[in-house]
Amino acid sequence: MTVPPPDPTAVPPAARRRPTRRGLFASLAALPLLGACAGLLPGRGSAYYDGPATDHFDGRRFFNPGGEAPRSFVQLLQWQLGETAEAWPDAVPSPFPPDRPPARVDGGAVRVSFVGHCTFLIQGGGLNLLTDPVWSERASPFSFTGPRRYNPPAIAFDDLPPIDAVLLSHAHYDHLDVATLERLWRRDRPLVVTPLGNDAIVRANHPDERIVAADWGDTVPLGRGATATLEPVHHWSARGVTDRNHALWAGFVVKGLGLDLFFAGDTGFDGGRPFRNVAARHGPLDLALLPIGAYEPRWFMAAQHMNPEDAVAGFGLLGARNALGYHWGTFRLTNEGAERPVTDLAAALEAAGTDPARFLAVRPGQVWTGGAGVG
Repeated sequence: MTVPPPDPTAVPPAARRRPTRRGLFASLAALPLLGACAGLLPGRGSAYYDGPATDHFDGRRFFNPGGEAPRSFVQLLQWQLGETAEAWPDAVPSPFPPDRPPARVDGGAVRVSFVGHCTFLIQGGGLNLLTDPVWSERASPFSFTGPRRYNPPAIAFDDLPPIDAVLLSHAHYDHLDVATLERLWRRDRPLVVTPLGNDAIVRANHPDERIVAADWGDTVPLGRGATATLEPVHHWSARGVTDRNHALWAGFVVKGLGLDLFFAGDTGFDGGRPFRNVAARHGPLDLALLPIGAYEPRWFMAAQHMNPEDAVAGFGLLGARNALGYHWGTFRLTNEGAERPVTDLAAALEAAGTDPARFLAVRPGQVWTGGAGVG
């Protein structure tokens, strides 16, 4: 199904309810330290989306068909109270200088600049796209506590070129940053493409945003002939203590920029299903953006976050030519050390017999170029 761009004069559908102040206060009370990692209690109805039941929506909550549910509150306490985390340094600086990207990239070339955590600036086909943009200091409902940045965004906000579209994968605080989205909206009026329900979260803070909320399998035009198709990944969502899985999660296949790429958002390996499905629907891709961090302890994290070994296996199933590994080293979310995703990725690539030049653990400020006409 192809989803048309939104009418900028249209009001949000009445069937989609917005978060209330009460929900915000619940979020603030529950998530001061774990805002990016854990939603806690199941809740009783959808706060964000009202639509027909499907194979991944039961009329109240979204779910992973044939997959695993998120861990329970008791298991969260077992992790937090019973596990020892590796130490992090006070900062995790990047060896790459801050990037000052060009205004546009055209002529078949594609430029991908890593800003940090899950945020990429993707330039090609005359378009500028951002994935899960976070310029805030913390991935948290609080400004004074919660996971903080260990390195600054590698592109200063004022150095961003005009942004045409944002790909917003899901509602966790390290991916959906309403403060950054509002700054982008005030400056550039970009189109926001996101899975069902996340539009209500964004519009509760700034209701005039231009948003397409789409389902798995839908294709959304981005302009200049480029498209984004939402693909199933194995994850979940929450902003507070009663809204678990009230909004959907997804990865994106982007075409028409000069190469075809897959941005996975957040996902567990799920027996390889997300990657087999993307390969079957879209064929070999030029570039895969895959998460490689926030994976320890495995008994708690395996269903929702890949480790580097999973990511290398997913890369193989995709049949992609190249991959960039993200979701590590900027926000401390789980138990592994800041640099362990790098060493674990190197070991996984060696074990798989994969050329390490094809799968990079990218650092803020690092730029990858490809596409037609690029050697």
